[in-house]
Amino acid sequence: MEEEDILLTAQPEHRDQRLDRYVSDQIEDLSRSMARRLIDEAQILVNGQPAKPSAAIQPGDVVAVRRPPPAPVAIEAEDIPLQVVYEDDDLVVIDKPAGMVVHPAPGHSHGTLVNALLARYPGISVGGELRPGIVHRLDRDTSGLLVIARNDAALHAIQQQQQARTMDKRYLLVADGRFKQQTGVVDAPIARHPSDRLRMAIVAGGREARTHWRVIEELGEYTLVEAKLETGRTHQIRVHFAHIHRPVLGDALYGPKRPRALFGLQRQFLHAYQLAFDHPRTGQPVRCESPLPPDLAASLEKLRARAR
Repeated sequence: MEEEDILLTAQPEHRDQRLDRYVSDQIEDLSRSMARRLIDEAQILVNGQPAKPSAAIQPGDVVAVRRPPPAPVAIEAEDIPLQVVYEDDDLVVIDKPAGMVVHPAPGHSHGTLVNALLARYPGISVGGELRPGIVHRLDRDTSGLLVIARNDAALHAIQQQQQARTMDKRYLLVADGRFKQQTGVVDAPIARHPSDRLRMAIVAGGREARTHWRVIEELGEYTLVEAKLETGRTHQIRVHFAHIHRPVLGDALYGPKRPRALFGLQRQFLHAYQLAFDHPRTGQPVRCESPLPPDLAASLEKLRARAR
């Protein structure tokens, strides 16, 4: 895998931000400590010149980031059952269970979706060894639909749809609270939390993020909601609904500090239930749906019973 070059242009809202913070905020999976190391190694330049991590960014500054390729990691194929919703020679749509991590990461080198894909599709390496065919991700405790490309042409075509925002990704969630309107949009930029690397946050100058929502059913002081992603930032739905003071029920990271077992929940009530896109080879529409998994369906019935 080759080095990755990224060009960033500072906006007025970035004025006087430290360079290391600016870079880590703009690049989702780049930590601030890694940004400092790259700056010290002159792999991050401001207007073509080396700078210090504390350098103050000004509007219009062009920041060039050269990231080294990840260190090679041996990923083992594991015979893990997968629920396949759609499959052909170009792509596969998987219904991911809650608790499964999508790709290997520190602390999660086994039991991931990638380990399972390597066993089911031997030799798949499209898109990189660490994330073969992965187009988009779901959080570990979010269940539902994911599309995986099986060749480079399919990966490129689906990524283009995602960048053009023509891929339709819809989620079901239960929000903690009620809504005054039946529909709405959350339009708030997201970046890594400035002091907690495990969390994302609404940050001025962060990456554009937009979530459309509509009420499906009122459940007393809770609400069943459909969320449609216009963008796909890390933790986007969870961050956006917490931002409007309607956090996802059972979300231990962004929600209120309540017992995780509330209404039988052992995770956040968030499920990617609908996925639609154009087939990369034929251009025909592909639409997949996934019913609520048993744990969320049981929790929803408890909420309905309580609201009666």
